[in-house]
Amino acid sequence: MVVAVLPALIPDIRRVYESYFTAFKGEKMGEIMLKILFPGVDTDAPEFREAHAKGTLEYWHTSDTQYTYKAVDMADGEILGMGLVDIYVRERSEEERKNHGVPWLEGEERERAEKVLNPLHEMREKLFGGKPYIYAHVIAVDPKNQGRKGGMALAKYGFEMSERCQLPVYFESSPSSLGLYTKAGYEVLKETIVHKAETLGTEEDVVVPLVVRMPSSANGMSFYEWRDKGYPNFNVPTTKTKL
Repeated sequence: MVVAVLPALIPDIRRVYESYFTAFKGEKMGEIMLKILFPGVDTDAPEFREAHAKGTLEYWHTSDTQYTYKAVDMADGEILGMGLVDIYVRERSEEERKNHGVPWLEGEERERAEKVLNPLHEMREKLFGGKPYIYAHVIAVDPKNQGRKGGMALAKYGFEMSERCQLPVYFESSPSSLGLYTKAGYEVLKETIVHKAETLGTEEDVVVPLVVRMPSSANGMSFYEWRDKGYPNFNVPTTKTKL
């Protein structure tokens, strides 16, 4: 079985995000996030999916950092899952990194959603600031396609992006999928993000593991060694650089 990771195209939007929504509904933390981000909304409703696809297409026309990928079974062309990343190829200013919150919600619903999302932004600021890196938002595999290696293909594609760009890849794992990333060779950071039970509506707090994959040009440096050395740029040309 061959699984290829390819750029998602405009006609793929509905199918790619079908993987996203079904994957989130099939995982505890994912289902909680859907309810927080889209409170009171039936995310399976055709009108919601149509509006979401339209909004996604509009965003694709404006973002110069975000890329969407699909894992495809090359035997039949079926989309098994999707990945969403931002590739920051240059340093960004504080204004460029500004957190805009959750503008589609209001009042208590917005406040609750931002209690969940703001710590994610704050941790990225703490770890990377404006330095170039790759932020993998999500890897989602349709539950009916579990076992067909789509998730592993997407996780390993993160390695390929890291090598091609010579940038670290950073990911906020779900507790249930951490094993996928450690198996794929990601470094687990000592920092975690803790979502409070009262915010999520769960019986216990949920701890979010954080993982990083360093490129080969780091020469074995861990994330912390790279940070302690002042985030050296792995893409600085040298006299040995071959064209």
